[in-house]
Amino acid sequence: MIECKQLTKRFGEKTALNQVDLQVQPGSIFGLVGSNGAGKSTLLRILAGVYRPEAGEALLDGQSPWENPSLKARVRLLADEFYAPGQDSLQRMGKTLSRFYPGWDPAYFERLCRMFPVEETARYSALSKGNRRQAGLILSLASRPDLLLLDEVFDGLDPVVRKLVKKLLAEEVAERNMTVVLASHNLREMEDFCDTLALLHKGGLVLERELDQMSLYLQRVQAVFPPQVDRAALAQKLCLASWESTGSLCTFVARGSREEVLAAVDSFSPSFRETLPLSLEEVFICEMEASGYDMENILG
Repeated sequence: MIECKQLTKRFGEKTALNQVDLQVQPGSIFGLVGSNGAGKSTLLRILAGVYRPEAGEALLDGQSPWENPSLKARVRLLADEFYAPGQDSLQRMGKTLSRFYPGWDPAYFERLCRMFPVEETARYSALSKGNRRQAGLILSLASRPDLLLLDEVFDGLDPVVRKLVKKLLAEEVAERNMTVVLASHNLREMEDFCDTLALLHKGGLVLERELDQMSLYLQRVQAVFPPQVDRAALAQKLCLASWESTGSLCTFVARGSREEVLAAVDSFSPSFRETLPLSLEEVFICEMEASGYDMENILG
């Protein structure tokens, strides 16, 4: 389990993380979202033992990763900019890493090399950005880590490779109980993949939810009321998060279970009504605005 308690990290006068508390369960896929500079990459580097926090603590199975070689050997971080010596090839990097990671799986490495369209013997400096990212993924997965930390992992990957990466990560989680923490600014990329999402803003954790609980108590409704109903009338029976109306057609998001919301709508005798799915981004916006945050400044 990952536990962060009042985790704080500063770079000079800038506070990158400010008293962050969160937990990540083993065998889960945990997503960190937020705008650039929100603190996502800093948090990953602390979990990898690259940075030492100024205050608070980050624990992996009860231990700090800072200056803890045996623990760090179970963790792999694939940074946004994957660095490797320019003259090295994927094969050569694999041989090097096999000496540092006790879980290194040469058979899995060869299998991954066949699955991804990356030339094993090509110089790293000659690879495109997308192929460099794929090389980093191959090396990270072949290390068979207990914890895999991924920073903007889907950037530069085409749709086919993105789908392959998600499949491989899901297999590792299901078969080995590997834990994945990935950071991204793209909510849409994460919504069909993560178990839990946390939103960081200016170094603070402002929202954390399990995805299967995210939209249980938010309902988007489209309804037609022959005697036109205004927002004020509906607001007497419903907690409205958003509202639009065009003539007799009303589209709104309300808080409550589906049964509770539809019962309130039915009390106005609509000629038509239905519930529509909410995207993850819409759920986040509703939750954050309810907490008093300006979402345009956070996700813009």
